Amino acid sequence: MTPYKPRRLLPAALVATALVTGACSTHTEPDGGDTTSPASRAAAHTDVLFVGAHPDDEFQSLATFGQWRERQGLSTGVVTVTRGEGGGNAAGPEEGPALGRIREREERAAVGHVGIRNVFYLDKPDFWYTLSAPLTAKAWNRGPQQPTDTLARLVRLIRATTPKTVVTMDPRPFNQHGGHQEAGRLAVEAFRLAGDPTAFPEQITKEKHAPWKPSRLLAQSWKFDGPTGKQCAARRATDPHTGLPVVGVWPGARSRDHGKTWAQVERDAARTYVTQGFGALPPTVDTPADRLPCEWFTVLAEDGRPITAPVHPQSGLRPLYAEFRDWAQQVHMPWLADDAQPAYPPAPATTVPEVAEAPVVDGTAGPGEYPGETLHLTHWDGKECTPDDCSADARLARHGDDLYVLVHVTDDKKGAALDAADDCKRHWRTDSVEIDIDPRGRSDDTSTTFRTGILPFTAHGGGPCAERDGDSHQGPASSTAPGMTVASTVTDPYHGYTVEAKIPLAGLPTPVDPAHLTANILVYDSDTQDKTGKSRLAWSPYGSAQADPYVWGTLRLPGYTPPSARPAPAAELPLDAARSQDSPASVEQSTRTGVPLGGGAS
Repeated sequence: MTPYKPRRLLPAALVATALVTGACSTHTEPDGGDTTSPASRAAAHTDVLFVGAHPDDEFQSLATFGQWRERQGLSTGVVTVTRGEGGGNAAGPEEGPALGRIREREERAAVGHVGIRNVFYLDKPDFWYTLSAPLTAKAWNRGPQQPTDTLARLVRLIRATTPKTVVTMDPRPFNQHGGHQEAGRLAVEAFRLAGDPTAFPEQITKEKHAPWKPSRLLAQSWKFDGPTGKQCAARRATDPHTGLPVVGVWPGARSRDHGKTWAQVERDAARTYVTQGFGALPPTVDTPADRLPCEWFTVLAEDGRPITAPVHPQSGLRPLYAEFRDWAQQVHMPWLADDAQPAYPPAPATTVPEVAEAPVVDGTAGPGEYPGETLHLTHWDGKECTPDDCSADARLARHGDDLYVLVHVTDDKKGAALDAADDCKRHWRTDSVEIDIDPRGRSDDTSTTFRTGILPFTAHGGGPCAERDGDSHQGPASSTAPGMTVASTVTDPYHGYTVEAKIPLAGLPTPVDPAHLTANILVYDSDTQDKTGKSRLAWSPYGSAQADPYVWGTLRLPGYTPPSARPAPAAELPLDAARSQDSPASVEQSTRTGVPLGGGAS
């Protein structure tokens, strides 16, 4: 047991101590061999260690890691907390651990383009897209594991690989995957603790690791808008929110070994992530070199110590942002919370009229079925499109305890038709409609909401199908949303479709609060057959419109009396993760380096 509380309450006493140079780890190989030999230490060591959540999180930094290797002789290793079991799959129907094993193979092939050999997986589960780091931490450290289990594994890996530089993801909360945030948080904490002999002391006393304190901590800064061209790497820049320094590496430089620009090398690597749709990227980078931006990194620490910056507290924080502020204070980097909560625009609102007769769910708007206002969906994400290319509006009605939603979509090209039998899931890969409902308007993440994705057409001339994804109960609507019915009409020749759905309010996770019910309606437009999206529209088009209940609009239900209150069911998270012991590549790597599988104890 570690002599401190769970990591959300890390005490000041655990600030990492003096830099330990030349330290190395000692433990036992899977076959019982001793790894104190110089060969084993060299195989485990890496000059730079990247910490990400999913396979492909490193891809926008591969040009940087390749240049560091070729120009400075710096080796890079990768830590990937999950194998991306909860992501989409543009290559086939696999999901869960089967998808995770495919994504491991893709990642190892991709990073090999820039000379990275070692990828360490922590065997944690990846579930649906969430914006919540706390929810992610709960999934990654579920009982009977300790609430510091993932952190302990990462500290062990830093002690085993002895990097001087740690690179991670931006830990800030707005508009990015909760797994990315949590990976960044874990890296910040492990950077501080790996050099402290009182942190996870059994790793030192029993496993014979030595404390190791890295010198530099960088965070990817994908959203930083800096200069382009070769001069970007020499430009002194600061993050506009935190005031921390930002450094850039220009991918327009030409690789000596590859004979092409690093941007092109990175593109070649990116196209290896086929399941994530990156195989559809153009094979050639056509952007002129003087217009290529740097790969940007915010400097969080130098010489083992945090870079300090002024703190600008925000008031009126919503729970997700208040939790991040508290974490930033606990790790003694309160400036990371500067401007963390964006200025949310006013959310839309509409009144859902009650109708005397229930609409017929047939994919058309019959006379008098939807007497309320028409909700216009606007561009939210992806490529902006013309009205003929993709546009949509929605209408709503209520009859008794049932909510009716009709969405009309104009679309010029049909996306891929998925197989309703085994692929009615992850609807954002093709043309689809999503309806999100927060019954009481109080959710901080979607685990307590209802989210359904509806495909207007399916393979083999099939009709619509519906599923639930990223909410309290996922799976086919037939089993997860009793009483829900859907229908669609698709034009022939194709120029769009209409989806209609009946959603029983009694089937929502909790009884509706008629004054505070919130919802969003979204449309995904693909235009391709490769199971990748192109454009996204939403009624409330801000931030991560599908995953952030804070942005959803209000649905007023005049005259509606909900049923009696009932306890909310526990959210169901798909937590079946692919394991390193089942991966020949991971087993070979562990035997070669002596680093235990999954970052666990030897």
